[in-house]
Amino acid sequence: KIDIRNLTRLELRQWLQEQSEIDSKIQPYRADQIFYWLYRRQVQDFSEMANIGKATRDILETRFRMDELQRDKVQRSRDGSLKYRLLLDDEKAVETVLMPHSDHHTVCVSSQVGCGMGCDFCMTGKMGLVRNLEVSEIVNQVLEAWKDLPEGASLRNIVFMGMGEPFHNYQNVMRALEIFTDVHGFNYSQRRITVSTSGLIPQIRRFGKERIKANLAVSLNGVNDSVRSELMPVNKVYNLEKLVEACREYPLESRKRITFEYILIRNLTDSLEDARDLIRLLHGLKFKVNLIPFNE
Repeated sequence: KIDIRNLTRLELRQWLQEQSEIDSKIQPYRADQIFYWLYRRQVQDFSEMANIGKATRDILETRFRMDELQRDKVQRSRDGSLKYRLLLDDEKAVETVLMPHSDHHTVCVSSQVGCGMGCDFCMTGKMGLVRNLEVSEIVNQVLEAWKDLPEGASLRNIVFMGMGEPFHNYQNVMRALEIFTDVHGFNYSQRRITVSTSGLIPQIRRFGKERIKANLAVSLNGVNDSVRSELMPVNKVYNLEKLVEACREYPLESRKRITFEYILIRNLTDSLEDARDLIRLLHGLKFKVNLIPFNE
């Protein structure tokens, strides 16, 4: 059995279509209702899907399962943020963070166990890449964080800024985005989802052509190639000139901007001259900068 949350609604509809040719009681349009139960009502058992016929529920039970991620550890920050260490089926673990704001919450999800990018300032990079997450393992992080929302609070934003390089797990990240934005599923606005990359230029170009127009964030962290290469090995393949050029060519909808994440490391990336160089580097782009103090 596979986790049913690995399927997009169109994939589930196609599967039901194939089953309907064997049993006429099974109807493809039920995929819309199943998605409603999975992501609006967040049920954990097929028997709870009240308006789905028994024949359909029986075959769903036979072919699919519904997993929940197991909480191994939860840490609470002074600002009320919750960081979860979540166990997967194979006993590997990922981290997810639920962050409160004045009128909404944001969830930060992981896309891989570990990461192969080897950025010097990042603890996940020290692990190396263990494996990609399945679609269901990405989606289930959001469902897990949802359980801790205060009464009446909304989970408004999803950011792919946890463990891993999302564009190294491109296909599964895109299918998760399809589920997040599906009107029958979570029904998130594309403007409320951000995917962060360390700067993989071919995937940035591919992402800009996708039907789902999530926000793009780029982990920059240096204003010249020598500093950025010291911090981020990816810069030796895709240097700053190439990266900024790809961002300049990136198709942006009106009012949208690329976010550049910039880590402040004392005496390396935090001088006033660095600030001036950053402005010069990004001149002419529609952008905003997210300044991140280095956290040991």
